[in-house]
Amino acid sequence: MKLHLSRRRFLAGTAATSSVILVGRPGRAQEQLKVGFIYVGPVGDFGWTHGHDIARKAVVEHFGDKVKTTFVENVAEGPDAERVIRQLATSGHGLIFTTSFGFMNATVRVAKQFPKVKFEHATGYQTLPNLAVYNARFYEGRAVCGEIGGHMTQSGITGYIASFPIPEVVMGINAYTLAMRKARPDGQTKVVWVNSWYDPGKEGDAAKALIDQGADIICQHTDSPAPLQVAQERGAHGFGQASDMKAYAPRAQLTAILDDWSDYYVQRVQAVLDGTWETHSVWYGLKEGMVKMAPYGEAVTEEARQAAEATKEGIIAGTLHPFDGPVKNQEGEVMFAEGEHASDEQLQTMDWYVEGVQA
Repeated sequence: MKLHLSRRRFLAGTAATSSVILVGRPGRAQEQLKVGFIYVGPVGDFGWTHGHDIARKAVVEHFGDKVKTTFVENVAEGPDAERVIRQLATSGHGLIFTTSFGFMNATVRVAKQFPKVKFEHATGYQTLPNLAVYNARFYEGRAVCGEIGGHMTQSGITGYIASFPIPEVVMGINAYTLAMRKARPDGQTKVVWVNSWYDPGKEGDAAKALIDQGADIICQHTDSPAPLQVAQERGAHGFGQASDMKAYAPRAQLTAILDDWSDYYVQRVQAVLDGTWETHSVWYGLKEGMVKMAPYGEAVTEEARQAAEATKEGIIAGTLHPFDGPVKNQEGEVMFAEGEHASDEQLQTMDWYVEGVQA
């Protein structure tokens, strides 16, 4: 079962909630678990929010009438988020997923006020006894894309459409560039910041500007298929973000990073139902299946395909790290020496660019 609320309707309090059913042992009444999801974008963004909503639907399919899910889309990262999260907590939701980095402080404040409610925050770093965090190693997928980009670019220039200057985005730019320059040592990554997770107009304009500057490969850390559609119109190529966007630009997409939250969401809902839920902080990637790659597009050369597969398999096996040294920053200073690689702490606080990034 599900309940979908727009932000305006939800905050106005016009939506209603709840039911009680019989589940579990014979003769034992148990309340239906209500699970809430807070989305920063629309479920039709075909990117980040779309991926989380696919996982929500997997929860519904797996548990049936044992759960009722509610999702609120287009929630701004600010005061609106705290109001929406609190409203879910006060309306009987026992588990709440807040699915954007900018929801972190709001989630912490509400979690402290509702210690009996379980909270899960995506991509954050603050935990509480009733607040867990989970994240995906998107940078691993960027490295796979970078291998393809380095083999496929003719101009040596890659365009990168970035959302916000936070470590998650910076490490993605760097991971892509390091992998790209293995095949194209003189390759450059030109970055345009759009200061939005989802704005098709800005994303499309950024793609046009980058292609005008010579980019023939477009990478993105934004959520709409607009950059890929522009790339297809202009004869360039690119990579989908968070979901498979091939349907919107079949000639342009080389592959896409897929965020697969389904198994994690099912496991965490089950833990609440079983009474075994505990707080934690996890960061999963290609090895665990939280990050996956879409099928390669027809334009991908055999050489690029083999290089991408070798990178993916090396990361899964633990024999390759996207930030294996030597790694230098823009000023040529060695950040990670030969035989070293970035630690998780260094990745999660990354605020500098590697050689080859123009930003």
